[in-house]
Order: sequence, then C-alpha cells, then structure tokens
Amino acid sequence: MDLQLSVSLLFILFTAGHSLKCYECLNPAGSCVGQQTETTCPAGSTQCTSTILGAQFGGISSTANSKACAPACLPQSYNVGILRLTTTCCNTDLCNLQDVPEPVATGKSCYYCDAKTCSNTVKCSGIEDRCVNGTGNVAFGLSTVVKGCVSKSLCDAASASGVKTLTCCEGDLCNGAQSVTQSVLFLCCSLLSYFLMH
Repeated sequence: MDLQLSVSLLFILFTAGHSLKCYECLNPAGSCVGQQTETTCPAGSTQCTSTILGAQFGGISSTANSKACAPACLPQSYNVGILRLTTTCCNTDLCNLQDVPEPVATGKSCYYCDAKTCSNTVKCSGIEDRCVNGTGNVAFGLSTVVKGCVSKSLCDAASASGVKTLTCCEGDLCNGAQSVTQSVLFLCCSLLSYFLMH
C-alpha cells in the first residue's frame, strides 16, 4: 500500500510542473519551417495547432501559415473556392513541427461563389465532408453568400453557437447554385483578418 501511494505522489509531482511546449510562427507569405520558435504554453493551453490559409484572386494566389498554443482545438477545414483554411491539432510537446500537409481530394464537390456567380464548383479535400450554404453580413451593412466545402467540426460548431444563416449538407453538390449580387471579397478580407489576428 505504501508503494502505491509513493508512486502516485511521485507521478503527481512530475506531471504537475510540466507545461506543454509548442512551435509558434506566423508567416503571411509561406511556410513556417525554419522560422518557427519553441514556446512554453501558458497555463490552460493543452493543444498545439498548425494552420494554413490559402487565397486566390484572379491569377494571384498566396499562402499563409501559423503555429501556436491553444486552450482547445478541433481539426477543421473549409474551402470556399477563393479561400481555404485547414487547422490541425495535437497535444504533445513540439508536435506541430511540420506545416499542415496538402490535403488529399475526397471526390466530393460543392458549389462556391465568386464575385459574379455561385455556380462554380470546388473539389473537397482532407476532412471536408460537407457542403455549406450560408449568408452573412460582412461589413458596412453588406451581406454575402458563402458556399463551399467544410468539415463536420465547423458545421457542428456553427450549429452549437446558434448560427441560423449557415446550413451544411452531405451530398455531392448539395448546396445548390444561385446567383450572387454582393462580392465575396468582403468576406475573404474579414476571414483573412480574423486568421491573422488570432
């Protein structure tokens, strides 16, 4: 009995002082490899994250990467044609060493919107197993239509938070085509600023 108590106390002493270590980086112009630094996460952070954000406007494309500590994390991914984001999560020291790998296509397709129409299609990849259809106010009283591929975790989070303007479906091209009158450029700028600020 004394041996079990001693082992238990020893385990508590060793684990109580351990803080998670993650790589940290924000590179708005490419990879974090070679630019990341080790950091000891603050109390309450139990996850390391890696995120990749890709944007494409006309013939111009850019990719940003970030790595950080997080109090909680769910793997998530979305692709709305001109903007895509994927976040991976892990919970061991320095587990976010590599950038998010390029996801593999799933074979599913969804509609997405550009500045003129919502009848474009995008191929889903990685954990994107749903199509999304939504509207929202982005800035200055303007609203926009959002369509594309999303992961189940994003659909669940939107549903749990009470977002009523977002619906997810599971069939191929199930989010329907329609015309759009507002530019999704405002939405992309909002999402990009959110990504860079967090």
